[in-house]
Amino acid sequence: MTDIKSLEKLTTQVRRDIVRMVHAVNSGHPGGSLGCAEFFVALYGEVLKYNPKKFTIDGKGEDLFFLSNGHISPVWYSVLARSGYFDVAELKTFRKLNSRLQGHPTTHEGLPGIRVASGSLGQGLSVALGAALAKKLNNDDRLVYSLHGDGELQEGQIWEAAMYAAANKVDNIISTVDYNGRQIDGDVEDVLDLGDLDNKWTAFGWDVLHSDGNDMTDVLKTLAKAKEHTGKGKPIMIIMRTEMGHGVDYMMGSHSWHGVAPNDDQLEKALAQNEETLGDY
Repeated sequence: MTDIKSLEKLTTQVRRDIVRMVHAVNSGHPGGSLGCAEFFVALYGEVLKYNPKKFTIDGKGEDLFFLSNGHISPVWYSVLARSGYFDVAELKTFRKLNSRLQGHPTTHEGLPGIRVASGSLGQGLSVALGAALAKKLNNDDRLVYSLHGDGELQEGQIWEAAMYAAANKVDNIISTVDYNGRQIDGDVEDVLDLGDLDNKWTAFGWDVLHSDGNDMTDVLKTLAKAKEHTGKGKPIMIIMRTEMGHGVDYMMGSHSWHGVAPNDDQLEKALAQNEETLGDY
């Protein structure tokens, strides 16, 4: 049985990691990272089958995850470290010169857990589909997961990949869109309204599910349901509602913290709202 309390404690610690990482170098993207903390903790804490001690790029016999909106690297790095991929102490090198933990994930330094450089928005779904097709060719029954920003759906390559996935019945992929309604320039509906995403993805031939991304129980329930939908001839898309900056009250309700680090006073306020549960790095 899933220990929700343990996952929630890890989520709180991850939020502490995020704000401390971006504060230390006065750069990074805390808003989306904080909003997706439950999703990443659920994914690595309960859903994925993986072996952090024997990381390989091809990931044969393992579930694979691809982060398309790579700017929310702080949450991924924190969860990877706390899942055993590398020492938690390495989080203090975030965005520093010669660090393996760059602002956008890269592969040239060989950071365990990272299988593709990301951050050029719109490309991650194509990469994930390629991996999913490779698993089919290799008779590997594990699944491929990907995460995308809602603003990222304004990129045309996303919809080319969406058509390809449905036309080729790539049914071993579970993709999720972080639907927080905000992007770097403002609210998504003001920058370029996405319209009815549910009907869009359905019309493109995907199986569509919905999730409250800031409710651990609902995230787990939806991911489990998505897994049940695999192998039935359709790719799966989860439309996950989140709040940018969730867990830090002054960051919520605005796009302002998309890519802005907290100052000293703001850091203390953020940490006061998120208890140290597993020990800071």
